[in-house]
Amino acid sequence: MKAKYNLKFIYHGHACFELKTPSLTLLFDPFLDGNEKSDVSSGDVFCDMILLSHAHSDHFGDAAAIAQRTNAIVIGVPEVLGLLPEGVHSHGMNLGGTVQTQFGSITMVPALHSSGVAGGCACGYVLSFTDGPTVYYAGDTALFGDMELIGRYFHIDYAVLPIGDNFTMGPDAAVEAAKMLHAGAVIPVHYNTWPVIAQDVKAFREKVEGAGMRCHPLAAGQALVLDLDIRDARAKGEL
Repeated sequence: MKAKYNLKFIYHGHACFELKTPSLTLLFDPFLDGNEKSDVSSGDVFCDMILLSHAHSDHFGDAAAIAQRTNAIVIGVPEVLGLLPEGVHSHGMNLGGTVQTQFGSITMVPALHSSGVAGGCACGYVLSFTDGPTVYYAGDTALFGDMELIGRYFHIDYAVLPIGDNFTMGPDAAVEAAKMLHAGAVIPVHYNTWPVIAQDVKAFREKVEGAGMRCHPLAAGQALVLDLDIRDARAKGEL
């Protein structure tokens, strides 16, 4: 099974990444200028849409500056969007909501984490690309039982999961999350930025692959093409 286009995942360190189609760039949790592990600065990034999982500084980061410069629309819960300066284009959502876009759909799903702003909640996203893969970004979260429902309701090809522990679930919990999601592949994020979230990503990869899934640890600046071959592999019993 082949997608009609190549969806590219580009990692920028910590929990920041881009998803790029031939005509659109989505940027997630742009913590760049304050992150020594990032490969780019906020002034280097161009995007059409910014998706925020919550308002902690290592996720909200440079969202306002990038949105003002690029005229990107910012997606998030209303309380988080309320922190943006006047004039920034935004679209508020809440848990369980879905919005249709030119590339497919965005569904906001729960994350078990503090939000960084009074009255708000943390979230994750499921992005279903038309004629392309389905990508789940968990945001900052603990392991929680409704991941099983997310995996049952959506066909998760790629799960972007935090593994750093301390502030989020750790590696073992992330492996369990991937199983509950029935993910085809895992892309780990939110680790090794600071000593408190240092992890052995090689050991994590071995655990994921031992559970019958692919794992793609990336260095900052590294890109990965996301396609539908993973569905073929699962259909053939190769995963």
